Formats: sequence, C-alpha cells, structure tokens
Amino acid sequence: MNLLHYIFFFLVALGILIAFHEYGHYLAARLCGVKVLRYCLGFGTPFISKRIGPDQTEWGIAPFPIGGYVKLLGQDPEDPIPPAEAHRAFNNQAVWKRAIIIVAGPLANFILAIAVYWGLNLHGVEEPVARMAAPAIGTPAARAGLQPGDEITRFDGEQLVSWNDLNWRLLNAASEHRSVVVETRNASGESAARTLDFTGLDHLDPDKDLIGRLGFRLYRSQPRVGRIAPGSPAEAGGLKSGDILLSAGDKSVGSADDFIGQVRSRRDLPLRISVLRAGQKLDLSVTPREVENDGKKYVGINAGIELGTAAMTTVSYGAGGSFTRAVGQTWDMSVFSLKMLGKMITGEVSWRNLSGPVTIAEYAGKTARLGATYYLNFLALVSISLGVINLLPIPMLDGGHLMYYLAEIIRGKPVSERVMEIGFKFGLAIVAVSMVLALYNDINRLLAG
Repeated sequence: MNLLHYIFFFLVALGILIAFHEYGHYLAARLCGVKVLRYCLGFGTPFISKRIGPDQTEWGIAPFPIGGYVKLLGQDPEDPIPPAEAHRAFNNQAVWKRAIIIVAGPLANFILAIAVYWGLNLHGVEEPVARMAAPAIGTPAARAGLQPGDEITRFDGEQLVSWNDLNWRLLNAASEHRSVVVETRNASGESAARTLDFTGLDHLDPDKDLIGRLGFRLYRSQPRVGRIAPGSPAEAGGLKSGDILLSAGDKSVGSADDFIGQVRSRRDLPLRISVLRAGQKLDLSVTPREVENDGKKYVGINAGIELGTAAMTTVSYGAGGSFTRAVGQTWDMSVFSLKMLGKMITGEVSWRNLSGPVTIAEYAGKTARLGATYYLNFLALVSISLGVINLLPIPMLDGGHLMYYLAEIIRGKPVSERVMEIGFKFGLAIVAVSMVLALYNDINRLLAG
C-alpha cells in the first residue's frame, strides 16, 4: 500500500509539473503565431488524444510519464510545411521569438512555484519556533556558545520567522563558508549576540543532516514512551506508555535520539532510566537486547519513543508581502540549486546528493501523508529544480537551444546541422550519465535504509 501511495502522489506531482512546463511552451508559441501540432504529456505515441480548436491541435497522453513535449509546425526540418502556413512555422520565426517559446517552459515552472508559495504565505503556514536543543560538542553552534532553549531571533541582522527560515539561512551561509552573527533570547528573556564561524567547513553534504552537523537541533519537550510490546525488555523493566523520559545511564535525555543512542550502547547490560510518571520521578532498570522489527535486527527495548512537542508559530503575510516573499523564495532556491550544482562539479559537494525518481517518489509520498502544506512545498521545490535544470546550457535541454540561438545572434546565421547533431549526442550522454548516477544513488539509499 505504501508503494502505491508513493507512486500515485509521484505521478500526480510529475503530471502537474510537466503540464505546466509544456503549457508554457504551448502558450508562448500561440502568442508568437506559431502553429502547435501536438501537446502531449508523456513520451511515445499517445494512447488518448483529441483534436481541439481551429488548428486541430492534438492533445494527448502518452505511456511513458517521465516528460512531455509540444510539437510545433516546422520544428522538425523533415516535416512538410504547407506553403500557406510557412509564416507559422517555428524555424521561420525570428530568433527572439524562438527563444521566447523555448524559455517559456522553465518560466512556467518558476511561475508555478511562485503561485504555490504565494498561496501558502497568504494562507499562513504553521512552523516550529527557531528554538534549539543542546548543540553537540565541537559543532559551530557549540563553539559559538549557543545554549539549549535559546531562541534565535535575528540572523545577520534580519528578523527570523521560524525554524524553517533558520535552516534555509544556515544552508546558504554554510555553503558560502562565511561567518554570521545571530541574536538569541533565552528562557529568561535575556538577549545575546553569537558569531557562527563556517569558514573552516571543508566538505558539504546537504543529504547527511548538514543542519545537525552544524549543531542545530529543534528544541522539543521531553520525549515519552509510546506503545510497549508485550514481553519486551521495556515491559520487564517497568516502563509504561506515557512515561516522560528524563535520563538514561548517566546522561540526560534531550531528544529521542539521545535515548536510543544510550539504549543501543548497552546490549545485555542493565540501563538505569529515570522517568516522570503522574508527576513523580521514578528510577527503573531496563536491559536492552537484540530485537527484530520488520525483518531488521538491532539492539533495543521494543518500545515506541514519541518525539516531544515543539513550540509552533503561524507564519503569514498580506497579499503584497506574500507575493514579494514568494518571488524571493523562488529566486533564492534557484540560486542555491545552481550553487550546489557548481559545487558538485568542483567536487566540494558529493554527487551522492543527486536524487533520482525513487527518492523524489518517496518524498512525494511522505509529504502527502504530512498534509497539503508539505506536499505543496515539495511541489514548488521540484518545480524550481525542473526549471533550473532545463535552463542549463546542455544540448537536448531548453538551455541548450538558447545557447544555439545566442550563437546564431553572434554569427548572424543558424548553427549548422552537423554541430547540432554532435551537440545532441553530447547532451544525451550527459543526461544519460546523470540519470544513471541519480538512480544509483537512489538504490544506495534504499539499501542503506
């Protein structure tokens, strides 16, 4: 059922993104006076199609849902062009018109992202307050003197609105290896300024909890015990569902990860656990052992550990402010995507961060389970990525066509068919290698759990 859930919401997202992208090409072609022969979602021969309008444009759905296309009159040099419609052929248009038609696809993806962010900002999104748990020793946050419970109110002089806002700014600052000043407020209301030094970061890996490695974890109330399996070590040790976890061994429990780490380090050894039950502190002894869950073996106590709750805030803006912020979010994410691509090329960021269809489908399913807000945010993010990738100057992609048009403007004549043929093969190789690498990364992630 999970697999079907992931596939369904992946196909929904893919369909929306492709439809917008291709409609951008379609609308621009119509506005430039070019005849559209076919608008198709998916690759291959359409199995569902209908001709609509005075031009009898064929609207269809093809069997391979990994892309789509708009077929224009004269786009293929081998297709016949009726003399009466020569002025409506794509290849007979001025270079600036052809460029507009090509760039309209990625532009539609950016417009979709702006529209989604605008709606979310206007409606209001509930997000965690930027209050942090205890930073791990040796991390930039710990070296800066940040304390558990500190709420970060400003980042390099700019107001922070939520934990998500903080994460985004941290990613940018860390990727640029620069120092930043944050202003904090503790539980007593006292303010302080702290300097975060990211200049010494030697390797970035956004896929491996970069925010956590910088020392930032969301502050939550104490975790508690959830469902306890009958006959489990947790039951034998006296734990009960609803117990609030205070400490394990000689360490306080600030998060579920803290507790799980202590449990897994004490295989077949008694572990002293302090809990709060009905307002009273109790000291218990539990002996973790090897247990099995969903076919996987690990050291545990067979008890569900529920995350503590985080303070939340509703982030919303007026109509004008929502639109301005939506444009800024789309721009910032586009620039960040380009930066990460550049760092992958230079080797500063690992190619393991490249994700393929399996990872995207997984995120589609997970965000859909979390709710419409999360799914729409995911949709906007992937739409931006699709727009950015399509604008790269790689033959086969929209950016490759724009590169040819720029060369045509400089030379005063179109690029030769031979050059375009070589470019197509080169672009196909780059796209194929990227897809294989992304799929390889997907498989590795699945095998690694």
